[in-house]
Amino acid sequence: MLTLYFSATGNTEYIAKLFSSNMNATCLSIETDVDFVSEINLHDTIAFCYPIYGSRVPRIMREFVEKHMGNLLGKKLIILVTQMMFSGDGARVFTDMFVQDTIQVIYAEHFNMPNNICNTPMLKHASKRKMEKCKYQAAKKMARICQDIKQGIIRKRGFSKFSMWIGNVQGKTWQGDSKQPHLNTNSMEQKAKSAVKIHDDCNSCGLCVKICPMKNLLMQEQNNTIHQLNNCTLCYRCVNCCPHKAITVLFHRRPKWQYKWLI
Repeated sequence: MLTLYFSATGNTEYIAKLFSSNMNATCLSIETDVDFVSEINLHDTIAFCYPIYGSRVPRIMREFVEKHMGNLLGKKLIILVTQMMFSGDGARVFTDMFVQDTIQVIYAEHFNMPNNICNTPMLKHASKRKMEKCKYQAAKKMARICQDIKQGIIRKRGFSKFSMWIGNVQGKTWQGDSKQPHLNTNSMEQKAKSAVKIHDDCNSCGLCVKICPMKNLLMQEQNNTIHQLNNCTLCYRCVNCCPHKAITVLFHRRPKWQYKWLI
């Protein structure tokens, strides 16, 4: 079994590693520089782990799947997603990238995790107690999931008609049609590509350039300033890691706190 994950600030990485440890699976971030074609071809079952953005699969994960689509056909899939509250069909929507019956989903589940969007007043910083509670509940749920999979029990969270309706209500604004996401040029996801702001107190340390999963940030050597390349996936990694809190994406209120998950 192979686990492939994208994690912006650590929540999904925790879930992916927890699952892989329980199932003795190879665990790789899709940002890792490895031969993914060979890795995928070696395994019959692939577990995908990703955070939900507006009830949709984040663009970085969709682009990874599109790149390796030919190697994934015929595989058994396990889909484990992290969400802040209720994403509806956050796990099911992953299957919209595939032609019907070209993959077999043998398990799908959602995990509620702490908020990492650190600069909107309505979304509060999780206390250490809440973070530990999330880890405990995730570990408890994961034990049940892995036991189910080992016993051949199939569960598919988010595949009901109600879940699909809720997901579509939220996802239409964020991305549009989940089966044709690239056609909606007015979606929030498309607008977010170029929505990075570098504030005046940036000291050009270059950390955001190094950690950006989309290689969206570039250090201009001429004047030692950072510029965007209009390819932001809105993962919030740079916003949560900037030492001076000098970078924001989409929402440009400066963060008063930064999310630090204890892996």
